[in-house]
Amino acid sequence: MAENILQEQVCIITGASHGIGEAVARRLAVMGGRVVLAARNRARLEEIAHEWTAEGLDVTARPTDMRRPEEVEGLIAGTVAAHGRVDVLVNNAGIGAFGTPLHELAPEDWQAVMETNLRGPFLALRAVAPHMIRRQSGHIINISSLAAHNPVPKGAAYAASKWGLKGMTISAAEELRAYGIRVSLICPGSVDTDLVPDRGRNRAVMLQPDDVAHVVAMLVTQNPQSFVSEVLMRPTRKP
Repeated sequence: MAENILQEQVCIITGASHGIGEAVARRLAVMGGRVVLAARNRARLEEIAHEWTAEGLDVTARPTDMRRPEEVEGLIAGTVAAHGRVDVLVNNAGIGAFGTPLHELAPEDWQAVMETNLRGPFLALRAVAPHMIRRQSGHIINISSLAAHNPVPKGAAYAASKWGLKGMTISAAEELRAYGIRVSLICPGSVDTDLVPDRGRNRAVMLQPDDVAHVVAMLVTQNPQSFVSEVLMRPTRKP
């Protein structure tokens, strides 16, 4: 992707302290975006912002717990106050709960997954949509998973959250497309991050965070008359 193609568009990336979120944030910043890094890990966010700013990238750290409505609203309102708008929102923050059959899963573990993976994107979309509607433009990209399509034994809570995110995204896309807002879903297979449990897979052939960042970059640079509603991603070779 060409540098400065985003022409200082304002981009919020959640879960930006590591993995897919960090890769997406860097890609959009290199493309000229004014990137707001959101995650719970304040120290890591500030470290990234310091390093990237020294490279000439326009990034800001905004520590945010996506499970808390007041913090999510503060993230969106603070970004609009600082930059005047939000052009891109990437809902990436997520956690897993793998290794336990559903009937043995603790209710608090189920709740933690749902609050982070499904309620967080809802809160962010709810907060940002009015600003995008006023400007009659915007991109909202939700990072789901192939778990939204395939069974995941001993990962039912994660799969349920990603199936829910898929349904929410498709419905929101229909509600917001008339305002020039494109809501898209990316469903990667296993990506080589700390979220994926190591079950003897060949991590060298797994999807990499930069692969997902590349798809995000394609989505936010689409021609104005169309939008891609869903992208399914698989590695070239099975891990």
